[in-house]
Amino acid sequence: MRNIFAADIGGTNSRFAYFIAEESAALRIVETTWLRTADFHDFRQLLDQLIIEGFSLKPEDADVAVIAIAGPVEDGVFSAPPFISWNIDISNAQEDYGFKKCFLINDFVAQAYACRSPIARAAIKILSGQEMPDKPAVVIGAGTALGKAALIPDSSGGVIALPSEGGHTNFPFISRRECEFQEFMLKERGGSDIIANYIVSGMGLKYIHKFLTGESLEPQEIASTFHQNSETLTWAARFYGRVCRNYALETLAQGGVYIVGGVAAKSQELLFDKAFEEEFHKSHTMSHILKKIPVFLIMNEESGLWGAGFLGLQHSKVV
Repeated sequence: MRNIFAADIGGTNSRFAYFIAEESAALRIVETTWLRTADFHDFRQLLDQLIIEGFSLKPEDADVAVIAIAGPVEDGVFSAPPFISWNIDISNAQEDYGFKKCFLINDFVAQAYACRSPIARAAIKILSGQEMPDKPAVVIGAGTALGKAALIPDSSGGVIALPSEGGHTNFPFISRRECEFQEFMLKERGGSDIIANYIVSGMGLKYIHKFLTGESLEPQEIASTFHQNSETLTWAARFYGRVCRNYALETLAQGGVYIVGGVAAKSQELLFDKAFEEEFHKSHTMSHILKKIPVFLIMNEESGLWGAGFLGLQHSKVV
């Protein structure tokens, strides 16, 4: 057996898990701990608090550590996350943190690997289709921001996860009313463009609702009105369907689209609203392809940990 230290460092929460890689190559979770990212000044302080909280796997006792971070990873060892006030550098992981073997990955690379972990079997099917395991699949999800990654089959029967920073690309507004919303957003945020992170996320719900109603509410307050089939729900569902459709087309994701993240997990109405399905299938040229692509929701908010654990399992075989 081997001990795997998994971390998923997000803009809002930092999650940690202790996994055991069994001799049978199964992945068993022992415990998890969540901490608020903004409460800490650096990764070292975060790790120190984790031990104070009673997390039983100390860094020096881990055979493999996989740290997922909500930002691009440079040279496999460094990340300056856009929505976190501190950086992380594992170039001297053992000296600085105690990890004997450590890997730093983008958080949505972890989410992609989660699609091949045990929790994927519990995914809820949102839209039917013909899943093709030998074709690319994608994972996409909104929380503090919008994340994306693709899962590509390799020649040996395994998979390779490809990172993306697609949440930082400009959001496509397509109607006069949506362009009015874009102008509203430009006034609210300043700057010269509006990226997808600002629209399909928790903060996006706040902007959409304020534009449509004039009310300034928190995302959880807005979500509590979704059962009323509100206009905010329709807009948010349409926008979520649009980013899912566009990424599915960009990657030809015939292996399926997997949705993760707190926004959908806490507000499933977004995905079951008819506006989501209509927008996902909407294409003058590719509708027949889109209707064959299944869409799933992974409800487990610790899916990033499972993806990190899955990658740790692969690396533990060669430790």
